[in-house]
This record gives sequence, structure tokens and C-alpha cells, in this order.
Amino acid sequence: MSGHVKNMYPQLSISQAARTLLSLLLVAAIDSVNAGIACRNQQCESHIQRSSKLTRLIHMESVDLLKIYASQGDMSELFCQMPINIVPDPNISGLDPSERMLSIYSHCKAFLPHLKRVTEQQRDLQPPSSHLLNNLTTAQYRTSGLANQINCIYQTLFPNLPIPLEPVDGPTSIHPSQNVFQQKVYGCVVLKNFKELLSQIRHELRILMNQMCKSRTFAYTNALF
Repeated sequence: MSGHVKNMYPQLSISQAARTLLSLLLVAAIDSVNAGIACRNQQCESHIQRSSKLTRLIHMESVDLLKIYASQGDMSELFCQMPINIVPDPNISGLDPSERMLSIYSHCKAFLPHLKRVTEQQRDLQPPSSHLLNNLTTAQYRTSGLANQINCIYQTLFPNLPIPLEPVDGPTSIHPSQNVFQQKVYGCVVLKNFKELLSQIRHELRILMNQMCKSRTFAYTNALF
């Protein structure tokens, strides 16, 4: 009887990558619903601490991600050093805090289509349960969440300075087609620059915490007396 029941209700198999994607989509949906409330209600320090923690997590994962990618087959670390014009530069720019925050935001947005492209390329080469695919998918959704948080900080600190629709560093361009070797080089350069960007964002958020949050707290305290 039990065997008959098992045949009637076969078990469904869901890959690890699919489970990760579903969980991340759920988290993203919840975050998007609460984003407006969070931006209005959280204090400067709370905003930046939350983003710093997320940046630290993504950076740690990006180190492992690059190692896994570079260890594939005949991949050489020298490939990651090759110049590719279409891959965003990881360097944060700007003379004042508002410009540098805008640069962080635009960099996060600019890297998203490249992370997506690398994921799509690897999906043709890796099994669905691939740890690499899993990590690439996670990196995309965490980076999207980080961009939303940076947007939130920017709105809180600089409410009179709107964020432009187009990334300030220019439109993102991706080659329509690449051979296998070009894909390997492109993916490695994307992940290397992505890791370097996250390292810079961590540094910038520490500076922003000291510059902006302390001055705002001081001004608020003076206003009370």
C-alpha cells in the first residue's frame, strides 16, 4: 500500500540553485514593500550600519566566488588582469559625500547586468546544482539589495538631490556575443572588479559614518537646547 501511495505522489526535486533563487526573491519582495518605510524611519547610523554589514557579507562571498571561477579548467589568474573596456571600473569617484554616494549607487547598478551575463554564460556550462551558479545568483540579488539601501541612505542624507535615472558613470554596454575564451576572460574580469568595488564601498561607508552621522547627531542635539 505504501509503495502504491509513493507512486501516486512522486517526490518533486528542486535544485539548490532554484531554492536559493526562490528564497532571495521572497526576501527581495519583502524588502521592496518595506523600503519606503525604512527610508523614512531609520536614523543615519542605522542605515549605514545595515549597508556596511551587507557590503561586508557580499565582499566575503565575492572573494570565494572569484576563487571558484578562476579555478575552472585551464583558467589562469592572468586572464583576470586583462583590460576589457565594457567592464565597469571599480573606483569610486566624487569630491564630496553626495557625489561619492551617488558613485557607489551607480556602480552597484552598473555591475548588475554584468553579473547577470556571467550567470547566463555559466548556466550553459554548469549543472543546475553548481556552487558557482548558486553564488552568482546570490551576488546578483544581494547587490540589488545593496543598491536599494544606498539609495535609501542618499535620500536620507541628501533629500534635495535627486538620483539620475542613468548611472552617472554612463550607460552599461555588453558585447552581444563572445566565444568560450572571451567568456572566461570577461567573467573573471567582472568578478575581480566586483570584488575590488565592494572593498572600496566598505571603506567609503566607514568614512561616511564618521563624516555625516556624527555631524547630523551633533546638529540635532544642539537644536534641542
